[in-house]
Amino acid sequence: MSTLTEVASGYQTRHTLPLRVELVRQLKRRRTLVMGAILTLLPFVLLIAFAIGTPHDRGGQITLMDTATASGANFAAVNLFVSVGFLLVIPVALFCGDTVASEAGWSSLRYLLAAPVPRARLLWSKLVVALGLSLAAMVLLPVVALAVGTAAYGWGPLQIPTGGALDTGTAVQRLVVTVAYVFVSQLVTAGLAFWLSTKTDAPLGAVGGAVGLTIVGNVLDAVTALGHWRDFLPAHWQFAWADAVQPHAEWSGMIQGSAISVTYALVLFALAFRGFARKDVVS
Repeated sequence: MSTLTEVASGYQTRHTLPLRVELVRQLKRRRTLVMGAILTLLPFVLLIAFAIGTPHDRGGQITLMDTATASGANFAAVNLFVSVGFLLVIPVALFCGDTVASEAGWSSLRYLLAAPVPRARLLWSKLVVALGLSLAAMVLLPVVALAVGTAAYGWGPLQIPTGGALDTGTAVQRLVVTVAYVFVSQLVTAGLAFWLSTKTDAPLGAVGGAVGLTIVGNVLDAVTALGHWRDFLPAHWQFAWADAVQPHAEWSGMIQGSAISVTYALVLFALAFRGFARKDVVS
């Protein structure tokens, strides 16, 4: 009895499910390794595509894709451009949607709570790690692309399709801003996936639901008949980062996009914590 009393008296909530333990658990999972491999290989796939492809005449019009081989910075920017709409949505939905639902699917969630790990502590640990892995995925792609592009095309200024160029130092700074904005813009997907993960025992349902709703947002943004209502769609601002890779950066679009994304995300995260606190966990 005395031993039980000593354990109870020494129990501290902040020591349950440490972030490092959850991080190691998630890093060892196969889906994390596979996602990392895909993002690492993408720049090499694009490098081969540009090597064997033939440029098309656009009637004198130059796009960001046309400048991909100008420098390593341009190649990194192109990798972000082709990935923002869908590919970078996948790791966010996967890491945030799979985290709680997978525990329920494995029937280990109730054992974690019986450890005892407070529900808010469990969600907080899983959310922080999931967002950290999502950010790591978004950093990994441009870093690998910058290294691959520099090896293939050289270290030089970022050529802007509309004219002009950014010196290498400024280009790297702008790419950092771009990655930060892309991460913030994907917080809506993270919120959707995390909320759905607390509502279902099927990880695929949470991940698929978040990706599906993100695609629906992209479709609605393409409906010009919605007019100014599209300004309230996070998808409407997903390419606002392009304003950062201009001779004179324009921040208004990214500020509006960040405000929309963070607002939606905070609501969804709050719903996840509120709903999970009242949920009857049986798996």
